[in-house]
Parts: sequence; structure tokens; C-alpha cells
Amino acid sequence: MRWREALHPVAMQRVAVVAPRPTLRDALVVVGDAGTVELEGHPGAAEPTLPGSAGARLQRLPTRPAAPTLSPAPPDLDDCEARGDLGPIAGEAELEAHAARAVAEGRVAALLGWTAAEDLRPLAARLAGVGAAAVPLPTPRGVQPPTLLTASGTTHEFAPLVRTYATVPYADLDPSLVAGLAYVVMFGMMFADAGHGALLLAAGLAARAGTWRLARLRPVWVFLVGAGVASVVFGVLYGEFFGPTGVLPVLWLEPLEHPVPLLGVAVAAGAVLLAGAYALGTVNRFREGGWRRAAYAPSGLAGTAVFLGLGLLAAGIYLDLAWLTAVACLVAAVGLAAAYAGLLTAAGGGFSGGAQAAVELVDLVVRLGSNVVSFARLAAFGLTHAALGAVIWEATSGLWGQGLLAGAAAVLVFVVGNALAFALEGVVAAIQALRLEYYELFSRVFDIEGRPFRPWHVPLATPEVTV
Repeated sequence: MRWREALHPVAMQRVAVVAPRPTLRDALVVVGDAGTVELEGHPGAAEPTLPGSAGARLQRLPTRPAAPTLSPAPPDLDDCEARGDLGPIAGEAELEAHAARAVAEGRVAALLGWTAAEDLRPLAARLAGVGAAAVPLPTPRGVQPPTLLTASGTTHEFAPLVRTYATVPYADLDPSLVAGLAYVVMFGMMFADAGHGALLLAAGLAARAGTWRLARLRPVWVFLVGAGVASVVFGVLYGEFFGPTGVLPVLWLEPLEHPVPLLGVAVAAGAVLLAGAYALGTVNRFREGGWRRAAYAPSGLAGTAVFLGLGLLAAGIYLDLAWLTAVACLVAAVGLAAAYAGLLTAAGGGFSGGAQAAVELVDLVVRLGSNVVSFARLAAFGLTHAALGAVIWEATSGLWGQGLLAGAAAVLVFVVGNALAFALEGVVAAIQALRLEYYELFSRVFDIEGRPFRPWHVPLATPEVTV
């Protein structure tokens, strides 16, 4: 899959399933077995409640079937109920409900829905076998197609990170890949220890292979591997290997000896991530509503200008450059004016709308500053991890060489201490990286929420084999 395709949800196609009335059931059986169409109804359609229908039977049954199924021919509902085979009854009830929602005109009935564009041709071929058709339709103005994210590749592995926050709107870019990479980098900066990172990397590879009880972690193996690699990289830079053991030389800086530069780097990394979030947000606002929405949205060009202006202002003051300070003030002023215009329009105008927009504008500036500073936690929790490692190593080295019993205690302190540090810091780093991702980054990438693609899927019943 090309990288550009990984940044977009799967292309969706509006479709009409059209069939002669006598073969509508056959067409629905094909659709249900294919499991690639999300069917819609029309207002006022009622589910069948006629005596003896599958829907009526299902309502009076004391238990619900675990797995609905369909059969090519209409099943004998009385026989299924007598045998306790409730799957065909449940499947037939769903089929009846969709058939009741069909729009009929003369001898033809049709159901509207959505399918992935790549699945349209195979679906049409299967429907042609029962005398039906899948007709592609244009997307109605103002209607947002459902979202289906790619089902393969690294983007798919990182998708749960975004899915737990919101459903990606169909018009937006899918940030799963870049969000996953940002997450593991932030995790690695806080969990910076080459030894601990190697253990995390081994756990991720074991989860992918289904080794031992780690098989249950297979859905998140990419996160474990990525976080492990990032932790090893930052551990090597800091010279940390199960603490400051001296096994690795310090390639960059020692966290406990240089906390201020580390805090500066963390805030700078946060600024870069926020810039990326604003870039994605601007693209998404354009895809959602064109240049006007992109220009005036606080998460679009207006917010980007405020962010850039405040950043240049800080640089101009720090470097004592009057011209840079003046440019920064101009850029920030333009961004604030555009953001206020967008907020005022959204508030409905008038005096109360103007007051609301002013409050929201102040909140935009304050929140922007707090968001940047919030990334200092990347350094703060990295310092905590390094401090724990130093305490454990000092206790271990203090006991070592004091006799056999003290040596055994030193080994115990080293193993147990690192196990506790690994578990505690791993949980803390995972939560803090998730918090930064959701509150600081995703709040700018997403402005509206999409709806997930939910195809109707009821498989054909497996025929019983008699011997």
C-alpha cells in the first residue's frame, strides 16, 4: 500500500441494491453473506410483526441466539423453533427488517447503502447471479459517508490509538500512522533506559509470535516494539542501562546532571508536535469545508498563525531582535483577528456572541501556552525514571562486595527494584503519552467526528453433514 493511501480512510461508494420484488430476499442473502454493505432504511418503515414472522417469533423467544445465520431458501421457522435452532430465525428476522425498509416502485425494490469502492465490483457480480444489481450513486450534498480505515499495514496497527479518541471523519486525513510514531517517541523519552527498552522490545516480539501468555497482547505488539525501540534509543543517549550502571557511555547528556537542557528539549519537541497537529488540522478543515473554514478555524490557519506568532515572539525576545518581535506581533494579530471572526460567526453574532467569542479567544491563547508547557512532562518523567534507576543502582553497589549475604541482597535489590521501576514507570509513561496525544494534539487534528462503517453481515448457515 502506498503511503498516500495510508493517510486516507478507505474510499466509500454510495450504492443502491436493486432487485425484482420476488428476488429481493435472494439479493439480501447475498448482501448479508458478503458483509460489505451498510444498508440504510427510509423514514416510516416498520419492522414486520405479522404473526408467524421471524421477527414476531424472535420477540417471544425466552433466549436470544448467539449467532444469526441465513439460508439460501426460506427456512421452516416452525421446525427451527421446535429443534431449538434459533440462528436461522434471528437471521431471517434481520432480513425481514431490511426488506421492510426497501423502497418499492412497481415490480422493483431497492435499498440504499454504502460499500467500499473496491468491493463494489465483486458485490455486483454476486448480485447478478440472483437477478439483482448494485448501482453506484453520487454522494448527496451534505451527507458524510461512513469511515472505514485501512485493514492492513502499520497504519492499521496504530489505528486503535485514534479509534479510542474518535472516529476519523471521512473527509479528514487518517492520522493513525503519525500519531502512533509520536506516541512511541514520547513514551521513549519518558521511559529512557536501554535495558528496560530491550525488555519491552522482547515482550512485543513475543506477543507478535504468540509466545507464552503474551499472546493476549498481540493487538498492541506494534506499540510495544515501537516503544521498546524508542526507549533503547533514548537510553543510549542518556547512558542508562538498568540505571546509571556505566555499561553504556553517555552520548548526549545525563538527565540528573542537566535537567534544564532536558526540559528545554522536551518543550521544543512539544512545539514541533503541536506544529504538526496544526498542519494536519488545517488540512482537515480545508477538506471539511474549503478555504474559508480552514482560514478562520482556531484549529486551522488562524490558530496556526497565533501559534507561529507567539513562537516567533518568544524567539524575538530571547534573541533581542526587534524586527523579529515586530513580525511576530503582526502574525499573531492576524491570527487572533481571523480566529475571532471564526468564533464570532460560530457564536451567531450580536453582543452575546461577541462576548462569547472574546472569552473563547482568550481561552485559545491561554490554552496554547499551557499546551506547550505541558510537554515539559516528557523531561519530568524521564528525570523520575533516571532518579529511580540511580537509587536502585546506588543501593545495589552499596551492598555489593560486603560479603556473600550482602551480595545476594544486592542481586535481589537490583532485580526487584528494576522490576518495580519497569512496571511503575511503564504505566506512567504510557498514560502520560496518551494524555499528551489526546488533549494537546488530537484536539487540534479533529474538529468533528465521523461515524464508523458498520456493514450488515449475517453468514450463510453451514449445511449439516449426515453420515
